[in-house]
Amino acid sequence: MLKAEKLSCGYGGEPVVREISLTLSPGERLVILGPNGSGKTTLLRALTGVLPSSGLLELEGRDLRSLSPRERGRKLAMLSQMNTAGFAFTVWETVLMGRYPHMGRGVFSTPSPEDRRIAEDCLKGLNLWPERNRPITELSGGQLQRVLLARTFAQTPGIIFLDEPTNHLDLKYQIELVEQLKSWTAGPGRAAVGVFHDLDLALSFADTVLLLDRGRAVYQGSAAGLDSALLSRVFEVDVPAYMRASRERWERTGG
Repeated sequence: MLKAEKLSCGYGGEPVVREISLTLSPGERLVILGPNGSGKTTLLRALTGVLPSSGLLELEGRDLRSLSPRERGRKLAMLSQMNTAGFAFTVWETVLMGRYPHMGRGVFSTPSPEDRRIAEDCLKGLNLWPERNRPITELSGGQLQRVLLARTFAQTPGIIFLDEPTNHLDLKYQIELVEQLKSWTAGPGRAAVGVFHDLDLALSFADTVLLLDRGRAVYQGSAAGLDSALLSRVFEVDVPAYMRASRERWERTGG
């Protein structure tokens, strides 16, 4: 679905990410790992075509950078960290915005019956239909992120890019979001590329991992094959020891 070869990108002419090569297949959940400043979000932005880059970048065999924003919007979607709602759109209006790349051109384009059906299905699938007329300014953080996920699903992309979408969410909502995304990627012709701050959450979502260190790939492969010693070196902390201590704390509480 997505292919990059020797992809490099950065800001102001200075490369942040250097010569990354990867492929993304249907059903795949690829997580980009690395410490702060390693280039995770920069790479994510380049893979969506938002950030200029050099090297090969193809979406379904076509040069992704040659596609118009509307064409990219029909194929790719981004779900980022939860932001405070700035306008009192209703839940229904917010989810229907996901259909914009599929609507006709022009200022006065209106949603088709198909657009409305898809938005309704996404709301019902995430148990949001009873909330459809509520302003999003009245929602809790977890509810708002679920609405934004429904909007992302309504876009009907082939690939969803995730930029730390669970930040600032309670544990319950973090787990729900990850499980909903895993279910979505099980559908035909779908895949996801994500950046997660929490290692546990990242590895529970990923089936493949790209580990970055100072803008370069130091591991690419299955999540199960990721070496803990390499993780510790890249993150400059004893990751297994931290995980064991965390588990022991839970065991002492009877977990």
